[in-house]
Amino acid sequence: MISGIHHVAIICSNYQRSRAFYTEQLNLEVIAENYQPDRGSWKLDLRLPDHRQIELFYIPGAPVRPSYPEAQGLRHLAFVTESVRAAKQELAEKGVDTEEIRQDPYTGKRFMFFSDPDGLPIELYEA
Repeated sequence: MISGIHHVAIICSNYQRSRAFYTEQLNLEVIAENYQPDRGSWKLDLRLPDHRQIELFYIPGAPVRPSYPEAQGLRHLAFVTESVRAAKQELAEKGVDTEEIRQDPYTGKRFMFFSDPDGLPIELYEA
């Protein structure tokens, strides 16, 4: 019945700031960008390298995330990378603060966390 994830939806607090973060710092490709003038809202469809998508929404007045990172709902967004060390360096060059690289005690794989402009936890997990 289910063959995979199509997209992950994120609601941001500042559209231009989040758009720049996902397109310029994470290098995601814009598929479509739509503005609804009657609502003052934006929807940005972004393509991941594996062709899955992120839908980035801006909805005026949306409530903030209640806590970090153990709020009910989405805990974090995890992306696969070939090298966590190389990704950490690239993010640092783009001004993105990251946590230290850790090792998964169950798989032995390296991973690290950083946040998007609204504090959404993002994980990079080594393939």
